[in-house]
Amino acid sequence: MRLIKHQARNKPVSELKAALLCASHSPLNYCFARKPARWDEIEQVYRERRAALRKFDPELVIAFGSDHFNGFFMKLMPAFCVGAAAQAAADIGGFEGPLTVPGDTALQCVQALRQSGLDPAVSYDMTVDHAFSQTLTRVLGGLDRYPTIPVFINCVTEPFVPFRRTRLLGEAIGRFAATLGRRVLFLASGGMSHHPTRYYPDFGTGEESVTAWQLSGGSRSESLNKAEWLERLQVMHHEGAQMIVDGARTPTQMRLNPEIDKRFLDALTADELHMIDEWDQHKVVEEGGIGFMELQTWIAAAAAYRTGVGGRPVVDFYGVTEELGIATGIVHGD
Repeated sequence: MRLIKHQARNKPVSELKAALLCASHSPLNYCFARKPARWDEIEQVYRERRAALRKFDPELVIAFGSDHFNGFFMKLMPAFCVGAAAQAAADIGGFEGPLTVPGDTALQCVQALRQSGLDPAVSYDMTVDHAFSQTLTRVLGGLDRYPTIPVFINCVTEPFVPFRRTRLLGEAIGRFAATLGRRVLFLASGGMSHHPTRYYPDFGTGEESVTAWQLSGGSRSESLNKAEWLERLQVMHHEGAQMIVDGARTPTQMRLNPEIDKRFLDALTADELHMIDEWDQHKVVEEGGIGFMELQTWIAAAAAYRTGVGGRPVVDFYGVTEELGIATGIVHGD
């Protein structure tokens, strides 16, 4: 836990106590067909992070996450959205239930962002999926254990949000958090390199019923309904886990790429987030898969942490975990 005095614009000097946790997520964490070679090491890191966060005991969690067409759809896809109330869907790899969202503080955050030249949407009925609920549950012990403001970032559909814009969002949230006088955890969930288009095809490339779901969330006659969509994800992820073990899905096909992951981690831990601003996002997807773009959440959380307390993240774990369909990373700051 790091403590400094921070002078926010037009605010008295306040003390911000903040922590940072960035972690990968995957439905296959809960349905892998073969245990990854470094699974016990991953579990040990999570035990250590859980213990540290229990000791830190955050008074507010600001959680950055993406979505997999469970709460946000192409009929209206914001770049950023702050939840003033939220619940988690029952998708595979996720944990269903309400989040404890401090609505007044969430709206104050929105106002602060807009005064900083950013224009997030706001939702009074946000649905999040495993992109939020898996990491919240895994490191904090539940969705409703701590007051949590969910901040959605559109990571996986075009037009992409520029990395610079996401960094600025994080910096503005860090400045806002410094005015609260609370212990704040900045939490990010997503990445690292992976390419889960087998389950979540690029918009317009899947079956008609899947494309209609991605567009409408079930309101179109040709669309899957919610139960069918969730069942599809269950079946396909179990199939996919076995395909990895059988060699039918390879690390190359899944775009698991330690080189681009390392380049990202080097920038993150060297306090050089601005170096990522101009990365060619389409080239990033070619090299590290569409799932790499979920690291937008890490950029935002790390920028908030750096702006609020000036800390640098530390890498706790990195490894290519093909059985999980992802390269796994865990980073913290305290």
